[in-house]
Amino acid sequence: MVFEKKQWFKMALQLRGSVIAAIYQRVFWCGFFGFLIAGLHYLKIPVSQPILGSVIPSIVLGLLLVFRTNTAYERFWEGRKCWGSIVNNVRNLARQIWVSIDEKSPVDREDKIATLRLLVAFAVATKLHLRGEPVNSELEELMSASRYTKLKSMNNPPLEVAFWIGDYLQKQYIRNCLNSYQLTSIQELLNNLVDNLGGCERILKTPMPLAYSIHLKQLLLLYCVLLPFQVVQSLGWWTGLVVALISFTLFGIEAIGLEIENPFGYDANDLPLDAICNTMKRNIDDLISLSPSVEFYN
Repeated sequence: MVFEKKQWFKMALQLRGSVIAAIYQRVFWCGFFGFLIAGLHYLKIPVSQPILGSVIPSIVLGLLLVFRTNTAYERFWEGRKCWGSIVNNVRNLARQIWVSIDEKSPVDREDKIATLRLLVAFAVATKLHLRGEPVNSELEELMSASRYTKLKSMNNPPLEVAFWIGDYLQKQYIRNCLNSYQLTSIQELLNNLVDNLGGCERILKTPMPLAYSIHLKQLLLLYCVLLPFQVVQSLGWWTGLVVALISFTLFGIEAIGLEIENPFGYDANDLPLDAICNTMKRNIDDLISLSPSVEFYN
């Protein structure tokens, strides 16, 4: 927030992350149309029709735009909460696995480390799954070669990773390295991870209703087309510029809603999923460097 205050004017003129690139053509044509109407008015052609202002009340269009933007932001914030929950559950799972599971042989330490890597793999696989990307080398370093090969053939890779983690926990319970209370607690955290995956999939696969999006675009276009006829008598040659500014505002609000509707991509306004996954990986690496106070193997 302090940085934003210091860089206020720089941010106001910033193109990256803005919606200018997405709307500038529409704004130009609206301004050009307004300039054309101003020319016709200058030639004494009766184009001034202030009564057209009552066709689409500004308050109605404003409420539609606000609803569109709020709905899109709710989806963005819901996605952020899901990923925040993924981070917390991965940390809690890693901590409990590292501390609670007994090590009875040298292989047990290696299995625990491999499982902790799978927690990071779950987050990375979720990121790729939401972006519609195939399993890649980013996951290869987090698991064995056989599991990596298996994962490439799965329709839902993060769900398969969650299965491997749950299978490991069940094996440790059978080996008496984990009691029933610990197993229940850890399995609940794993279930939360799968719930977060489902929450992200719900956002991804439930777009804004098509009829609503079409109707809003139609109203925006109709409003911007009728606007020059309403204001040309009082603005004259300024009509084109004013219409362009108003259309920039309206189209910009609508484009912002479209921009943040799916927060899992690579755009500047999307969630920083790569940074979140890298943070989890660093957390796991730090945890592995610590020695838990459990009964070690001989």
